[in-house]
Amino acid sequence: MTSPRRIVVGMSGGVDSAVTAAVLAEQGHDVIGVTLQLYDHGMTVGKKGACCAGQDIYDAARVAEQLGIPHYVLDYESRFRQSVIDDFADTYMAGETPIPCIRCNQTVKFTDLMQVARDLDAEALATGHYVRRVEGPKGAELHRGADPSRDQSYFLFATTRDQLDFLRFPLGDQTKTETRAIALRLGLAVADKPDSQDICFVPEGSYASLVAKLRPGALTPGDVVDLDGTVLGRHEGIINFTVGQRRGLALGGHADRLFVIRIEPEAARVVVGPREALATSLVLLAEMNWLDRAAETAADRPVLVKLRSAQPPVPARLTATGPDSAELVLEAAAPTGVAPGQAGVIYDGDRVLGGGWIKRARPAPNARPAAVEHA
Repeated sequence: MTSPRRIVVGMSGGVDSAVTAAVLAEQGHDVIGVTLQLYDHGMTVGKKGACCAGQDIYDAARVAEQLGIPHYVLDYESRFRQSVIDDFADTYMAGETPIPCIRCNQTVKFTDLMQVARDLDAEALATGHYVRRVEGPKGAELHRGADPSRDQSYFLFATTRDQLDFLRFPLGDQTKTETRAIALRLGLAVADKPDSQDICFVPEGSYASLVAKLRPGALTPGDVVDLDGTVLGRHEGIINFTVGQRRGLALGGHADRLFVIRIEPEAARVVVGPREALATSLVLLAEMNWLDRAAETAADRPVLVKLRSAQPPVPARLTATGPDSAELVLEAAAPTGVAPGQAGVIYDGDRVLGGGWIKRARPAPNARPAAVEHA
């Protein structure tokens, strides 16, 4: 963006969005800061490492005042509750492992905030994400951030092509160290503020207690069984488990050898087995968002896929099985399992081709087959 434009910056109260606003203002753009108040459990004002509530709203306002830009705080608690927090609870209740940050970007931040930006006659919405928007021969493309340790493209796979046309990511070509250096140079109030660590709306990091509060029936006890259906122990609720988990099984002498292989929510049953039973070679995705038109009709196309945010992309073969579904055959079976509810994000090099939500995963050919699920 070489000529001055009106740009809305989503300001969460952290250093990344603060530097985004500061850099754009320094370049001469007409910058407007907008902060969405998303939640407040009555304990967020002094909470460290959160965003979009309490102290963070105050920090965003302080930075906007320093920069001399307008700043608006909009109450989106109800929308956030419906689109993100309720989805988080329901996903755990279904025996899956949610990623609320993706849902937040998909709904509140890149749908509702984008509409706010348009209402303010802005020409773009900018955020502090570490991803790159690249102008390709067929339009805007989403690429991984230049710093692999900070890349956030996994969390933005649900960004649509229309949204990508309107979005800007000024930090995509730099490192976090460089961002903090800019904040220090400009004397921003949040220059030394720590990064957010846990899910912002989960008090004290206790996911299960929040789900139990939101869904009173969540802590239904059930059986822990092996792959043959033999009962090994009991559990206090499936929301305490995720595929690949080993700790917390409370199975005495068995615990050091067994992992969660799958979760059966209808029967409130947790199925465990040896590590080799986790090996997965076929992954089925739903609710696909395609950022590359050619990928929408892919048939056995070689790609890279990321199946968890903290894991590197791995080689796979992509086949589109419908307008909003796809399957991935992994070249090497994922040894630690694949958790339904997580995202499968597809890459061609650094470019994001699209992604979807993991619905099912099938064992590798040499893995021990799972027993037939009980009715």
